[in-house]
Amino acid sequence: MKTLLALDKVNAFYGAAHILHGLSLHVNEGERVALIGRNGVGKTTVVNTILGLASLRGGDIRLRDYALTKPRTYIAAQHGIVVVPQGRRIVANLTVEENLQLGAATGRKGHWTVPRIYELFPILQERAHTPGTALSGGQQQMLAVGRALMANPALILLDEPTEGLAPVIVDQLGRIFNQVAAQGTALLLIEQNMTLVARVAERFCAMAKGAVVAEGRVHEGSLDELHRHVMV
Repeated sequence: MKTLLALDKVNAFYGAAHILHGLSLHVNEGERVALIGRNGVGKTTVVNTILGLASLRGGDIRLRDYALTKPRTYIAAQHGIVVVPQGRRIVANLTVEENLQLGAATGRKGHWTVPRIYELFPILQERAHTPGTALSGGQQQMLAVGRALMANPALILLDEPTEGLAPVIVDQLGRIFNQVAAQGTALLLIEQNMTLVARVAERFCAMAKGAVVAEGRVHEGSLDELHRHVMV
């Protein structure tokens, strides 16, 4: 099985603040991995380091066979790795459909098209010509996921995708994530909702103090173990 993303002993900083301390993790083709841990342990910094928003000052990052020595926001997408960012970041002056089209800017070909996104999220078709930021929080998250899929990625990094959403929307997103994974797209799910993690992920990596400190399979009955890694 081919590795899509690998971080090996990565050290990352914001200015003088040392956030990631020798962090190592990987995601293989078609895998569903959860990155869990308490608030403030550096989970989002993993994403920001890949995008070049945090400073990589040690260790190695590989996107498939490509050595990411100077991370930039666009490089990961060129290699089939896209991000659904924390906070969604919907472009305010664009419609729903225009936001979706942004995701296709990398030019990667595949089966995800606007009509396919509308099949997955019918509400987006109903609101296609509405400003993206006029949607509800749950609908904006669907738009953010749809925009990422438009890049036809091999791997999606989902940074706290259910934050602030109602349980019924979380359940719907869980079904969607599993549908996307069933069609071959790998997932790295950064999430505080352990029920969702147990439902979607096959494997977990638990972080503490900027490093992965535990890994394991997600299986029926593993909810208590997952909760131990996120309890404050």
